[in-house]
Amino acid sequence: MTYRTVQRLADAARPEDLFQGQWQNRPTKLDDFKPYLHERWAEGCTNAWTLWEEVKAHGYTGGYGAVRAYLQPFRTTPTSPAARPPSPRTVTSWILTHPDTLPEGERLKLRSILAGCPELDALTGHVRAFGKMLTQLQGDQLPQWIKAVRADNLPSLHTFINGLERDLVAVTAGLTLPWSSGVVEGHVNRIKMIKRQMYGRAGFGLLRKRVLLAS
Repeated sequence: MTYRTVQRLADAARPEDLFQGQWQNRPTKLDDFKPYLHERWAEGCTNAWTLWEEVKAHGYTGGYGAVRAYLQPFRTTPTSPAARPPSPRTVTSWILTHPDTLPEGERLKLRSILAGCPELDALTGHVRAFGKMLTQLQGDQLPQWIKAVRADNLPSLHTFINGLERDLVAVTAGLTLPWSSGVVEGHVNRIKMIKRQMYGRAGFGLLRKRVLLAS
């Protein structure tokens, strides 16, 4: 082995640098069709035989083996995995979260999803408008909200509206007045918890004493 050969091997940064000579980078019949192969591969066509038949129809006169050999490195090149789309539950949580408290990354993802689905975009607007009425006690705006929802083709919200209209006076009062049954519901939940702790072990008398002592 000569000094020049040793020097060439030592200077090579990668194995491909060693493959140099009269046969390296020589013109081939496939050169004019390589851009087409790249384009079709990017479109999802990865069958070498199909691509060979396509370039033959465009004037390629070479054999199938050359096309297959040229495409082989494409199959071993690692590709970054596609981002997993958010689940329906995740998107629902983004919609139900106040926009001001939603992180910027999630806000951008939600905006992208809504841009591709006008129905979901309209639904999000109605849900957030109802949330504003609920938190800011704006029950006087409920009729306008119902009218706006009726104007859109949203069957799920129409069913919700039908339930509201069956007891519209009470719903309007709940969205307007500062009082609620939250305290009562809290006591009911506490009594149920005590009852479950002693289920099947004593009667009403002991339950009454435990409720009074817990108070």
